This record gives sequence, structure tokens and C-alpha cells, in this order.
Amino acid sequence: MQNFIKKAFQVALVAGALATAGTASAAELSGAGASFPYPIYAKWAEAYKAKTGTALNYQSIGSGGGIKQIKAKTVDFGASDAPLKPEELKEAGLVQFPAIVGGIVPVVNVAGLKPGELKLTGAVLADIFLGKVTTWNDVQITTLNPGLELPSGAISVVRRSDGSGTTFNFTDYLAKQSPKWKSDVGVNTAVEWPVGVGGKGNEGVAAMVGQTQGSIGYVEYAYAKQNKLTHVLVQNHAGKYVEPNNASFQAAAATADWSKAPGFYLILTDAPGEKAWPIAASSFILLHAKSDKPAQTAEVLKFFDWSFKNGAKLAEELDYVALPDNLVKLIADSWKQIQGSDNQPVWKS
Repeated sequence: MQNFIKKAFQVALVAGALATAGTASAAELSGAGASFPYPIYAKWAEAYKAKTGTALNYQSIGSGGGIKQIKAKTVDFGASDAPLKPEELKEAGLVQFPAIVGGIVPVVNVAGLKPGELKLTGAVLADIFLGKVTTWNDVQITTLNPGLELPSGAISVVRRSDGSGTTFNFTDYLAKQSPKWKSDVGVNTAVEWPVGVGGKGNEGVAAMVGQTQGSIGYVEYAYAKQNKLTHVLVQNHAGKYVEPNNASFQAAAATADWSKAPGFYLILTDAPGEKAWPIAASSFILLHAKSDKPAQTAEVLKFFDWSFKNGAKLAEELDYVALPDNLVKLIADSWKQIQGSDNQPVWKS
């Protein structure tokens, strides 16, 4: 997996070098935003370049940064795990569509604990991030984990320091589990954290948890696997503890009715179903509804069209969930609203 990280990073560097070597062409695409989908976008980009010669430079800078960059027109597309509401899209002149589904997992660095061994409810998880539960052997934790030896040491909370769609979905889940979290902290891409230290991107949080004994943080599952972090099981809406993996993310995604979601605004956290992972999330692509670079926008759509049709296996290997065919059709139909300066549709297929 470490080889994948290096390889994916090299792909991004090569694409970045091409993009800065001179005037950008249709064969050099740029995107920026959420770190949540970066592993799969890098993998898709590598495969797509080998197939078509088109390079993609994707900057994993957080959802907040991606939204800012697409609004400023400094990239061909933005990416955010926090979907914009229909009225926000209209005001900014943007359209959005989901590109991939994954899962957010709490990860810990506690000596002796194995992945999936520690169980937490959403309410206890909220109390940890509120600073109300401060030691690993707190009765709220030990009651959920009879027979599990837990240390008396302090809990070190690690959270995001940047504007983050991962944070948006994580705080959305906590708000659904804890009235106090909902009233005192709320839901957003960036919040006033009661406790903890910040890491930039999923990469930063994963690194800090890996380096800090007694810590807990939250990352997209691919980062937990790549960094060999110890994930926590979280009780789902049906009261079950399921492993975070492609199957449980798929179970959560299957509950979504995208046809009734204007602007594809839909949140997947706390999905019903005994097999559903409780902190599943979609990652979204943002484009201008009227493009002043229609050829570039068309190339972006070609990339995602190819990825939707050919990238499912790559997604599954990283424990992401590829979009179902009926959703892909809805997305392709939505692309017809994207126009160039000549008022003609950018997407011809």
C-alpha cells in the first residue's frame, strides 16, 4: 500500500509539472479539494493517463480549499465531501455531482488494541470530542467493552485544522447522536473544536494519530488502511457493530434516493439498516454551470465518465463504493445543463 501512495503522488507530480510547463491544453486537467477521495482519484488518474494520455493534477487541500478554487476559476473542477445546497450552487453559478462513496472511521493509537476491537456508540464518541470523556478507562468506554483491558491514560483528540468535508460528515453524524454536540458545536466543514490538536487533511490526521500514543482521530478508511491505523467499531442506526469495509459502505449508500435530491444534495450519515456503516459519505465534484473553458470542462467530464464505467474495481480495492448504474445515468443527464459561452451543451455524449 505504501508503494501505491508513492506511485499516486508521483502521478500527481508529473501531472503538476506538465500543467506548469506552459499553456494548459485539453490533455492536462487540474482539480483541487477534498482529501477524502484523493487515493481513488490518484488511482483513476494513473489508469486514465495510461489509457488516454490525459494527465490529471489533483491537489488534496481539503473541501474548503476546493470550493474556493473552483469559485475563483483557478482549477478545472473542485471537489468537496460537503455538498453545497441548491441555493448555494445557484448563487455561485455551480453544479455538482457525486463521484464516489466511502466511509469515515475513528482511529486510535492505544497500545495493545487491535483494529476493530474497541467499540463506541455515537454518543460516547461525541463526548470524547466534546472533552467530557477524557481517559481511556472512563466508565462510558469500559461499559461498552467488557473484558477489554484499557489504559488509564488521557485521551488525546486529533481533528482537522482545515476546512474539511470529512469534518462536515463527521460532525453531522455526531450532531445526530448528541444533542449537546448539535447545540454547542454544530455541523460544518470547520467548527470551534472544544478540545484537541489539528492536522491538515486526512493525511495530517492519520500522521498525527500514528505518532501520538493515546490519541483518537477520524479519517477516510483508505487512510486508516494505508497507514496501518487501528480503527474503532461504531454502533450503527440499527444498534449493530459492523466492520468498516466496502460492504458496509455499500449498505449505507444503498439507502440513498438520489432521484429526489435536488442538486444531488444528500447526506449518508446514520443510514438505516443492520449492515450499514454509520459514518458513510459521498464526495462531490463541482463545476461551473456556464464554462468559459468548455473544452477543458468536456475533458473533465470524459475523465469521470471513464472512471464511472471503468474504475469500479479500482475503487473496491481501496474500499470505496463505485456509483450504481442508475445514479451514473442521472449524473450524465445532469451534465447536459453545463453550457459554454455559446450557450451550447458542453457534454455531447
